[in-house]
Amino acid sequence: MAGSVWAKLHQSYGVSALKRVRWRNYFPVRPSLQASSGTQSFFAGGTTIEKVHGNTSGLKSGQLKQLSNLYRRRLAPGTLTSPELARNLSELSHELRREVSVLIDRRGRVLSVSVADAKGTELPPVRVGETRLAGFHLLHTHPKGGALSKGDLSTLFLNRLDAVAAIEVRPDGLPGNVHFAHLTPPGTTGEEEDWRVYPPQSAYTVEDFDLGAQVSALEEEIARSRRLREARKDRERALLVQIDSGAFDAEERLEELTELAHTAGAEVVYKELVFRRHLKPGTLVGAGKLEELTSRAYHLDADLLVFGQELSPAQAREIEEATGLKVLDRTQLILDIFALHAQGVESRLQVELAQLRYMKPRLLGQGTRLSRIGASGGSAAGGAIGTRGPGETKLEMDRRRINDRIAFLEKQLTEVAVRREERRKSRARNDVPVISIVGYTNAGKSTLLNAFTHAAEEPRKVLAENKLFATLRPTSRQGFIDGVGPVVFTDTVGFIRDLPTDLQRAFRSTLEEIGDADVLLHVVDVATPGADTRHGAVERILRDLGIQELPSVVALNKADAADREVIERERDRLGGVAVSAAQNTGLDDLKVALHEALRPYVEVPALNLPGLPAD
Repeated sequence: MAGSVWAKLHQSYGVSALKRVRWRNYFPVRPSLQASSGTQSFFAGGTTIEKVHGNTSGLKSGQLKQLSNLYRRRLAPGTLTSPELARNLSELSHELRREVSVLIDRRGRVLSVSVADAKGTELPPVRVGETRLAGFHLLHTHPKGGALSKGDLSTLFLNRLDAVAAIEVRPDGLPGNVHFAHLTPPGTTGEEEDWRVYPPQSAYTVEDFDLGAQVSALEEEIARSRRLREARKDRERALLVQIDSGAFDAEERLEELTELAHTAGAEVVYKELVFRRHLKPGTLVGAGKLEELTSRAYHLDADLLVFGQELSPAQAREIEEATGLKVLDRTQLILDIFALHAQGVESRLQVELAQLRYMKPRLLGQGTRLSRIGASGGSAAGGAIGTRGPGETKLEMDRRRINDRIAFLEKQLTEVAVRREERRKSRARNDVPVISIVGYTNAGKSTLLNAFTHAAEEPRKVLAENKLFATLRPTSRQGFIDGVGPVVFTDTVGFIRDLPTDLQRAFRSTLEEIGDADVLLHVVDVATPGADTRHGAVERILRDLGIQELPSVVALNKADAADREVIERERDRLGGVAVSAAQNTGLDDLKVALHEALRPYVEVPALNLPGLPAD
């Protein structure tokens, strides 16, 4: 930054802490408090006293008047404080034995007076731009002395204030040292915090500090950094949070969430397993952890926060307001991946139906005020003041459109299901055995289908990629098994633990087609830890569909990438056949197992193959 305005200012003032911080136009700003909460406004001796916020209970009218008179104070533009204002605040704080704070804009006007600490100070509802700060700084007292507290610096950071300053109150009520800090620009390195803390100065010398120049230089650096960042950035950067409530597979779930984020196109820059025995109702992890995640997001230039748990609409809004980040949960991530990979007509209809069902209860509104309006003579029940209006609201129209679209999609899917049923009956008339390939997502089902049917090239080749939910629509290919003859292999959509309910409902007709098979070929990724857990998740979904009684054969896929001890352990647990679809190894043994599974249901001769005794 040599030669920049910021570098020149950096040489002019000593510092004690520096750290890079990233900025966004979603930077959170606390909403203004209601005037009826902690605000005094009344007449005393013919003089109006108003806009004194915070903890004013027990204060005398004269004290409230003195606090209200702070609005008459004016500072020179670009200054932090003046000796007169510092003494005024110190004497009031000493008399009240409480912290007193004021907000001052860049023109030197007092915007707000509060009897509160930094976190409790009344802040105006200002939405800052991506390259600008809030436009005002916070000046408050510390009756018991001391430097800037964690709450002071947190308020500075989260609300993007121009600066925060604390005046120590001496035992005699006069001002002591003034501690102050402001945010650091993007690109600053080598320090430990998100702000620059200056050495304490007296109330008389701090008046010379040029806050206006510092703010201008900081905003200049923010704008420059934003331009560089946008030029480099090609996809969203995400923070992942998985809550551990004592479950044995919490780490596996975090890794799965990472794979989901990668598949959706996000760049994962940080992931954390947060232990919470009891979840917080509003934010799941608590305000302190959200503040920590917000700081980490700005450090890492992240703009997306993904939770492994499903969030209610209220929780998602509260977390987004607290962090200023775009917030998604696991269900939204999976829906997004399904929408990204949907290719056929049926899968697109199913994904859209699932998305609409998920979206419907999450439409934002204003509670009962947006319900259908009715005016009945001004009665409280039918048309109270503030509820009379033109009729159907936008929220209701959106819900009606969603309901209409859901009904249309359900009708379309019913017609598709009828056509699929006709194809199934045609296969049944030909008396061709059907083998449905099921398994956890990214277990290698499509690769195994290609290996069985020798589909190395288009158009017979099925898409097989190393990512989750690469294949959504069922795909059938004809294969051949010695001693059985022609068979039909059907590749189904991949399963996942805790499959979102909306997706289960949308894809139910597709999943129920699995029940028409003669044998299930359950593919398990044996090279990835937790194979038995994923196997159990698939079995639970099959039980929900009522088809768990079908004969099945387990294929322990990706054996070429797994340790021999792991393969033997999983073979003992699941009783499967070790194969590698990618290397075409173990397929003959798997065909033998499929032949044996088909014998009770299809008239086929017994095979006399190595490892299989003849009848």
